[in-house]
Amino acid sequence: MTERHDDLDLAGSMLLRAPSLEMTGKDVAALREAAPLIAPGTRINVTFLGNEDRPMRVGAAKAVADAGFTPVPHVAARRMASTAEFAEFLDALRSEVGSTLLFAVAGDPAEPMGPYASSLDLIRSGLPAEHGFTEVSIAGYPSGHRHLSEAQLWEFLEAKVAALREQGLTGSILTQFGFDSVPVLGWIREVRARGIALPIRIGVPGPAGVKRLLAYASRFGVASSASIARTYGFSLTNLLGTAGPERMIRDLDAGLGADTGDVALHFYTFGGVLATARWIAQHRPTEPV
Repeated sequence: MTERHDDLDLAGSMLLRAPSLEMTGKDVAALREAAPLIAPGTRINVTFLGNEDRPMRVGAAKAVADAGFTPVPHVAARRMASTAEFAEFLDALRSEVGSTLLFAVAGDPAEPMGPYASSLDLIRSGLPAEHGFTEVSIAGYPSGHRHLSEAQLWEFLEAKVAALREQGLTGSILTQFGFDSVPVLGWIREVRARGIALPIRIGVPGPAGVKRLLAYASRFGVASSASIARTYGFSLTNLLGTAGPERMIRDLDAGLGADTGDVALHFYTFGGVLATARWIAQHRPTEPV
């Protein structure tokens, strides 16, 4: 049977003070439905998917801003066909949304569609700073990356941090989603040991069906089914029902300390924006912690 984690007390969780969420360009209606449950000013990331166009992406970011939240639009380097396309996207975000935050990622295509092969290329282009963006979030990979070695991941992370500084931009690190606190906590301490003080947002899946969680984990190679079942406390012989991140958040809270710096949560809404917003509203502290 699927184990319930309602008994795992998160009322004092430091990580649930100001979590961020993620949505796609197709989730505008869901966002509006969930809006009353979401704290004003919450950072909401808007993905950059291959099956969505610029009006959809910009429109979703505008919907976030219009609802009283802080949009963090994504830009995928390898999906940008030209410098002009990148500049036009940034122009639209500034003029139509007023965005000053951006999340830069390489993107899924194996080969770049244009001049940018990585998020580092986007930052070094100078265009975000020229267009009035003040903060660019970059990706972190506590569970590793299918196509990059651990040494390469650290090299690229440090290069991106240096590029942000050279461009006069602030930044933050948003991690891939994960299911186990142990590698995440070790990775955070290594980030700090390397002298990187940027705020970190730990990616966790919102509540979702067990089969869906396992499918996403398999697709992105972040964990084995067995490790997810062990961490989340459900049985692989019965995949009915949903699972939430209570246990992982509790373990992260217990493992963080003064040496881990500014750390918060980012929810990947695999089970839907509304379900995730409802879960956060039910678990976030009612008093300052």
